[in-house]
Amino acid sequence: MEPISIKELKGRAGESPVQADLQVQLAQTSLKETRNGKAYRELVCADAEGSLTLRVWSDHPMFSKSESLNAQQFLLISGQWVDKGPFGIEPKSWDFRDLTADEQEEMLRGPESLRAKQSQDYEYIQRSVSALADTRLRLVSRHFLETYGERFLRTAAARTYHHARRGGLVEHVAQMMRAATSLLLVYPRLNADLVITGVLFHDCGKLWENSYLKNGFTMPYNEMGELLGHIPLGIELINKLWRDLASDESIAEAWESLTPSTEDVRSHLLHLVASHHGTLEFGSPIVPKTPEAMLLHFVDNIDAKLEMFNEGYEKSALIGKNVYDRQRPLFHTLIQPLEKCGPSAQSDKVAAASVTEPATSSASPDTAGTTFAAKNALLDGNQGASTNEGSIVGGKEEL
Repeated sequence: MEPISIKELKGRAGESPVQADLQVQLAQTSLKETRNGKAYRELVCADAEGSLTLRVWSDHPMFSKSESLNAQQFLLISGQWVDKGPFGIEPKSWDFRDLTADEQEEMLRGPESLRAKQSQDYEYIQRSVSALADTRLRLVSRHFLETYGERFLRTAAARTYHHARRGGLVEHVAQMMRAATSLLLVYPRLNADLVITGVLFHDCGKLWENSYLKNGFTMPYNEMGELLGHIPLGIELINKLWRDLASDESIAEAWESLTPSTEDVRSHLLHLVASHHGTLEFGSPIVPKTPEAMLLHFVDNIDAKLEMFNEGYEKSALIGKNVYDRQRPLFHTLIQPLEKCGPSAQSDKVAAASVTEPATSSASPDTAGTTFAAKNALLDGNQGASTNEGSIVGGKEEL
């Protein structure tokens, strides 16, 4: 049986058992007790796209065997999986074995689709850096990628809320660059080189706050990341990279003839990183005070929020027809988005065949169609005609 990811399992598991193999790394294993004193072993499993917590109770046949498991161990878990609702996904009957060295190597590369996407995103970032006209911003950006590119490729954009996966920061930065590039066409007076460089560096401090291990899917806490946070770390990193370049006399001499002054360019870049959270209460030491800083703040917020919507449609429970439960940190329920305009089911078949559907936006949930249809079909089966309550038909509210 071909192994599936944790994300795929969460999409398939239901009340009836689903046979599946998972390739995972144990992020954590610990022995715990319930309030009634019943012992159980908690296994936190992780892969490239998600995590899953398993609880092995003391009266389960696998309890004694699971004593041998250690954190960071790579496993193949085979079992029949059931979705227990608020208690999560559990295997009814299961077993495990260690992954071979070849299996570990393949697993660390991630699923083919995610691997291809992150590779394309990183290439887009490299092309965007190469296209920067300001020599100083181009050199400091290239120096960052050459020095820290490997670490960048295994860093998440966050621990939980958005792009919280190995390589997630690359996806977030690339998508922000695409959005910023489009907006810069509308606002040509802005300094495009500064904005694109600001996008690259805005979360660079997370390389010490949200970085995964070289050979694993666990994100250990870093003392410096916890002491300072990613904004001060990002400012320090830019200053270090800038000093590295300025120490080359030929580079420093060439920069002296450029306008605006090199010190002004560095200061404005630091301002973009310092202010990108937008407000003091959200962690920025200063609010955006230039149009480039304001654009960066909103582009960052847009991409993070839309990723939260995408994950909400995949993970949240359907609590009413087209209504999804809240996805934290959003403060509200989610509504199924309106489909793009296309031919109706009653349209002439010949006319329908001539219509070419536009490519799906990268900001749309890639599984939205099947997710929405499957969840709504399940709800229809449970609630029947009552799912239409509250709709407005022929101008009359049916409430």
